[in-house]
Amino acid sequence: MILTGSEISKQVKEGKIEISPFDPKSVTTNSYDLSLGSKFIRYNEQVIDPRKKAKYSEFKVSKSEGITLVPGDFVLGHSQEIFGSDFFVPIIHAKSGIARMGLFVHVTADLIDIGSHGNSTFQFFATLPVKIFPGMKIAQVSFWVPKGKIILYKGKYQSSMGPKPSMIYLDYQKK
Repeated sequence: MILTGSEISKQVKEGKIEISPFDPKSVTTNSYDLSLGSKFIRYNEQVIDPRKKAKYSEFKVSKSEGITLVPGDFVLGHSQEIFGSDFFVPIIHAKSGIARMGLFVHVTADLIDIGSHGNSTFQFFATLPVKIFPGMKIAQVSFWVPKGKIILYKGKYQSSMGPKPSMIYLDYQKK
């Protein structure tokens, strides 16, 4: 069951959903609009091996300049907001207007584990030339009621601040 906008606001007030900073104007019918942060990551390798830490460059973009993505570009960005919940399951969606410009905001990784708190890392993939700017509404998060025993997320991306590259290589180091 998805929470409505008014229920999201209520749960934020009750402390069951964290959204910081919280702007009541960003509450929609059944989601909360997320703004784009200013830091980005671009991988520096032709082939990424999941067993090894990938090389990447992190860079910052100003609100006035923005960043232009061309078809085939893949960069990681992040939400300005810190959000999460120990009671509801957040799911990230592209804003419809952004998707209609040919920009994927996530590449199949839309589910945020219950108990995860931090900035969301966006996986931008451009199908058309598109320019995006820090501060713009880029995505939305909906919150869903879980069913069953809740086990809170304690994984490698917990408390992420800014964009985070893949850390799947850590799974191979455990073996």
